[in-house]
Parts: sequence; structure tokens; C-alpha cells
Amino acid sequence: MKPCISQVTTLSTPLEADFQAYSRAGFSAVELWLTKVETYLQTESIGKLSELLTQNGLIPVAAASQGGLLLSTGVERASHLEHYLKRLQLLRVLAVPTLIVVADFHRDLTPTDFSQAATSLGEAAKMAEDHGVRLALEFRKNATFCASLDTTLALIAATGSANIGVCFDLFHYYTGPSKFEDLAYLVPENLAWVQLCDLSGTPRELAGDADRILPGEGDFQISPILEKLVEIGYDGYASLEVLNPGLWAIPADKVADMGYQAMVRVLGQHNTAGDPWGGV
Repeated sequence: MKPCISQVTTLSTPLEADFQAYSRAGFSAVELWLTKVETYLQTESIGKLSELLTQNGLIPVAAASQGGLLLSTGVERASHLEHYLKRLQLLRVLAVPTLIVVADFHRDLTPTDFSQAATSLGEAAKMAEDHGVRLALEFRKNATFCASLDTTLALIAATGSANIGVCFDLFHYYTGPSKFEDLAYLVPENLAWVQLCDLSGTPRELAGDADRILPGEGDFQISPILEKLVEIGYDGYASLEVLNPGLWAIPADKVADMGYQAMVRVLGQHNTAGDPWGGV
């Protein structure tokens, strides 16, 4: 697996400073935070953004995140789709291959919700494919549906689309209802993206995004998970995603450096000897 960093890990830092910090720390891949990118593009051009990435030796390998695609209807869905298509056009220009989609289940379910979500997700996947982008559906521990890995994989399978995989966020896996045996359903074809963090001293039931810490510094048993991902043949990126306001208050250079060293420690032992980042 290859190290990547999500811009949400340095959310309070301007985009230009993000890229400089990541490059100096040793990262060569970035998971774009679309809200930050869109804010930057209010005053700057896409060409300038591409130039910044190139100058800092960074490849934009994923972007996060898109909501509103699964259960919205009518005017609301039209609005979400308009925004979604604009983002797909942006990702096509930047050659970003993966878009993380959140499962928007935040109310009591009706008998038709699963089929509606599968149909809508399949349609979104086709739109993404037309723009050279693959979707990564993220399960979230507090969702009323798609809170676990197995259910999310079932929804992906129900779409019948090969242009969707799961976004495996270690935080939601460990703090939600997923089980270790759910990992048996993962194959290279349905695993689209991986995000890493850790948790320490907080009950899993009470843990929120702000409790995330750098991987390898907490209680998560990360090594068995990574071993399983290597076993199934996943050789993509693992992204550092730590939505911790405590880190946002620290200079981005320091956060990026600490983050890179953490990723080196947790990923290094799970890569082929002599090829530490799987060909990067």
C-alpha cells in the first residue's frame, strides 16, 4: 500500500500551504477535500491548481466527499446532481480517479429505500464513469443504513456496477457495527479506497471524528486489517484522514511530518521488501 494524506487532516490551512507541507514531509499523493478546493477556485483557476500540484510533486488520487446521491428526490435530487456533475467535470480536468461518496441514510428507512438507493447509486456510477472517475462508497457508523462494511458491500453489489467500490474508513469500521469476518467479503474489485487513523482512551460508542488520532498511536489493531488487505491483493493507496481540531491548530508542516512518519510505521511492514510503497 502507498501513503496518501487527506486535506481534511490540515483543514484550517490554506490549500497552497497544504501542498507545500505535504511535499516537504514526503507525501507524493493527496486526497483532495472538495470544499477547500472549491473555495480556492473561487479566486484562482483550475490551471493554477494543477500547477501547484505539479510544483509540489503531488498526484491527486482521490477527492472527498459527495453526499445527497442515494435517497434524494425531486428538486433536491436535481440540485445534488447539478453539483455532482460540476465536481465530476473538475475531477476529470484534474485527472482524479476516485470520488468518495457518503451514504446519506439519516432517517427511518422505508421498504423502498434500499432499491431506490441501489438504482440512484448505479446512475451516479454511470455518470462518474463517463468522466473517468470511480466511486468509493463510505459506510458511517451512525448511519441508519450502510453503517457496516457488509451492508455497504451488499448495496454496491445490488447496483450491478463495476464502477463502485467501498471506501474502507478504519474509524467507522472499528467504532461501528462491522465485524472482522466482514473482511472476507472484500476483493480487489470492490475495495476502492482506504483511510487510516486511530483512537485512544475513548469508548467506541462515544467516539466522534474529533477523537481521531494518528495511526499507530492508539488502540486500533491496525496490523491485522492491513495484513488482510494485502492478502486480498489490494495495492492501492491508504490515506491519512484525521479530522481532529487539535491537529488543525498545529502548523501544517508539523502535522504533515508527523503524519508521514506515522504512515511509514504502519504501512512499511506490510509492503514488499525492496519496494516500500508498492511501486511509487
